Amino acid sequence: MKTLNCLIIDDEPLARKGLQKYAEQIDFLELKGLCKNAMQANTILKEQAIDLLFLDIEMPMLSGIDFLKSRIDNPAVIFTTAYPKYALAGYQFDVIDYLLKPIAFDKFLQAANKALRLLPDKKDAVAEPNYIFVKTDKQLVKLNIDDILYIEGMQNYVLIHTLNEKIMALVPMKSVLEMLNSMDFLQIHKSYIIAKSKVEAIVGNQVIINQQYLPISTRMRKEVLAALTGNRLLKK
Repeated sequence: MKTLNCLIIDDEPLARKGLQKYAEQIDFLELKGLCKNAMQANTILKEQAIDLLFLDIEMPMLSGIDFLKSRIDNPAVIFTTAYPKYALAGYQFDVIDYLLKPIAFDKFLQAANKALRLLPDKKDAVAEPNYIFVKTDKQLVKLNIDDILYIEGMQNYVLIHTLNEKIMALVPMKSVLEMLNSMDFLQIHKSYIIAKSKVEAIVGNQVIINQQYLPISTRMRKEVLAALTGNRLLKK
């Protein structure tokens, strides 16, 4: 049976609990997390494939709308809000539905069914190609994504490190993550993007990849460690 992996994002505990109860009653919804703010959701989206967000709009730090604006790619969205004034934003972001609080179960079910109908079946989805083309001085070079160890930023260039070679590419650092799967790659410093699966160890404020020590930005350390370890951290 077709299923949708979903997240509930709401700063109000009672609202989260109520939506959780609704989601657990619907067999095709797989609830992957309850988030009290957009930053928690952002972390989960880096680690898991999510199909659908039940997203509140007015939240501290980062509103639901600003959260959507901050991301390059987003899952499908159902707004859950107490404020009808944001209805126009729903059209801007092509959201599946707009639920006004207090939300009745029949309205929630109707919106979920609409998402099920509109979203493609994962089995029918076309697999993303596992390569990219990068522009060097004289040519476009085809590069297997699985071969990438890490990427080093050098002003308007990047140096792509693989097991067998280094490729200097004419692309700014800020564009690299847009080409790569952000679930597999992680920016750990303004000058470094790493393949998460290639990390051998974390030592202080550095990661080790292929015997190379790469710095973790102090500002990004907490987010980087969370993304690399997830819940797979064995403690004493």
